[in-house]
Amino acid sequence: MTTELSLNSLLAVPLAPLAGSIAAGLFGKAIGRKGAHVLTILGVLVSFIISAMTLNAVLDGARFNQTVYEWMTLGSLKMEIGFLIDGLTAMMMCVVTFVSLMVHIYTIGYMEEDDGYQRFFSYISLFTFSMLMLVMSNNMLQLFFGWEAVGLVSYLLIGFWYKKPTAIFANMKAFLVNRVGDFGFILGIGLILAYTGSLNYNEVFAKGHELAQLTLPRTDWMLITVICICLFIGAMGKSAQFPLHVWLPDSMEGPTPISALIHAATMVTAGIFMVTRMSPLFELSDTALNFVLVIGSITALFMGFLGIIQNDIKRVVAYSTLSQLGYMTVALGVSAYNVAVFHLMTHAFFKALLFLGAGSVIIGMHHDQDIRNMGGLWKYMKITWITSLLGSLALIGTPFFSGFYSKDSIIEAVAASHLPGAGFAQFAVLAGVFVTAFYSFRMYFLVFHGKEHFHHKPFPGEHDHHDDDHDHGHDGHHAHTPHESPWVVTLPLALLAIPSVVIGYLTIKPMLYGDFFKDAIFVNHELHPAMEELGKEFHGAAEMGLHAFTSLPFFLALAGVVTAFVFYMVAPQIPAMFAKVLRPLIVIGENKYFMDWFNENVLAAGARLLGRGLWKGGDVAIIDGLLVNGSAKLVGLFGSLVRLFQTGYLYHYALVMILGVFALMTWFVFMHH
Repeated sequence: MTTELSLNSLLAVPLAPLAGSIAAGLFGKAIGRKGAHVLTILGVLVSFIISAMTLNAVLDGARFNQTVYEWMTLGSLKMEIGFLIDGLTAMMMCVVTFVSLMVHIYTIGYMEEDDGYQRFFSYISLFTFSMLMLVMSNNMLQLFFGWEAVGLVSYLLIGFWYKKPTAIFANMKAFLVNRVGDFGFILGIGLILAYTGSLNYNEVFAKGHELAQLTLPRTDWMLITVICICLFIGAMGKSAQFPLHVWLPDSMEGPTPISALIHAATMVTAGIFMVTRMSPLFELSDTALNFVLVIGSITALFMGFLGIIQNDIKRVVAYSTLSQLGYMTVALGVSAYNVAVFHLMTHAFFKALLFLGAGSVIIGMHHDQDIRNMGGLWKYMKITWITSLLGSLALIGTPFFSGFYSKDSIIEAVAASHLPGAGFAQFAVLAGVFVTAFYSFRMYFLVFHGKEHFHHKPFPGEHDHHDDDHDHGHDGHHAHTPHESPWVVTLPLALLAIPSVVIGYLTIKPMLYGDFFKDAIFVNHELHPAMEELGKEFHGAAEMGLHAFTSLPFFLALAGVVTAFVFYMVAPQIPAMFAKVLRPLIVIGENKYFMDWFNENVLAAGARLLGRGLWKGGDVAIIDGLLVNGSAKLVGLFGSLVRLFQTGYLYHYALVMILGVFALMTWFVFMHH
């Protein structure tokens, strides 16, 4: 393939899934279940193949940046749809389409007995389209379109089982929390537009140094800092950073395939992608970078703690996602953007694998998600067991696995940083290593090893006395043995396990120390030397893996695994004792640091009071009383006056017309003299 990227093939990348989505969504009844999954999978497959070819061309040095369609022009401002293809975009396109393809195939098995089969395929294809529009855009307008579209589809998918009250609550929560973040995001875009007069990335970045000289009017805040923090607030909503993280654990109410697609691999990484894309702006503000660093380290550490006390298999993985997104954000904060994106990529594979593995376990357990009811599943679900083990090893940063390369690079980058928040961040990312290893292997041991608890369930699952939605035609007898899932479920697991093991080893050199991202990411090395320092110490992937066996993160991860083994396999009385002794801490954890309580009882109550005030004062008094009813009364008054002249007699009207013509002529004559 030549190094020229053709516009038509690039257009096919987002449009193929969109076509599949429309087919499955609008004509789902006509094409049936088989038609729905064949068409949507075909669309995403086309998308994946072209993305892979694009990545190949980009490696050969091809670049693409042009407008596809001009939507409107206002003065000098052009609002357009355009594609920007460089290393960052090409890598994101491949991750999005590959994970999406795996999820599409997996869904055939996972949703096979669900009534909303076609609707589900329509949604996940629409999601793929939105995400591709977001990553391929070359301007803020299209970025914002994709940003809102993935939020919308996320809302539709979390509330997919719309008869389930918890799902409805969860999708509303996700939607509202994301609106808070998006408000910051659109403020940031608005400030950029106001001060640069452009929405196009390259034009905005070219004016970055001019922006850096300005302050926000009437304050002494640096304008660039305000812009970057506003943009990052958008990322905090989408990438679930503390305190806007509260939506992500609840989003587990949706079916498992979307947990893998949205809440592990693609949508939640949009914030990380966006900050990386905006690196020329973030580099100009140390304050904003420090803010990013601190928020990321809080998320990385404190969300990991919550993973330890969860009993729902999907929620453990959800908190793990939060913690890993915290790691990516920390990397952004120390200007190691390529490490953040590298971790984004490795994490996408092993986290999608872990979620789909969890889904496979849920199928085997007949939709019971409580890990205390599992145990010993490795005998019954061999493929799920091995792939989940590989995913867990990658997650905790086992040397030579993909997660190891990205996670250790983040830890080293933090150590090399000079920002004020770096000390706390370093503690957070190191403590996080132990925590991650502990909760990952707590889950792994409880699910796949030890006593088989599913014969006499100690904890009745929420789906045991099924409602009609979830009893997917299984008999109600729960004294069954779990079984391996069908091939449409295990094939994606196997295909995701391969990159989870090898991709870090293969790509660390070009992505971190080569020039794969050379024109996509800009770092000011004088001020932020982290990447330079890492480059000096890097002597190849193999050497890095071998060196790790003597490093602190390795021993912390090992300690986490050993502790989990002792606590849950050897002496289960130890965690039981801790649960008694540390009861107050566990209550705080079970209530998620009381963040939800605060949001519902303080923020929501305040909003309710404000809303009631606006409704009584604004709506009832001013709008209804004065404007609506007032204007109606005014019209009535006017009407009663005009009625005097409307008699219905023709000669009255004729007289008025003659008088009118006479008056006009008189006026005309006077004007001309």
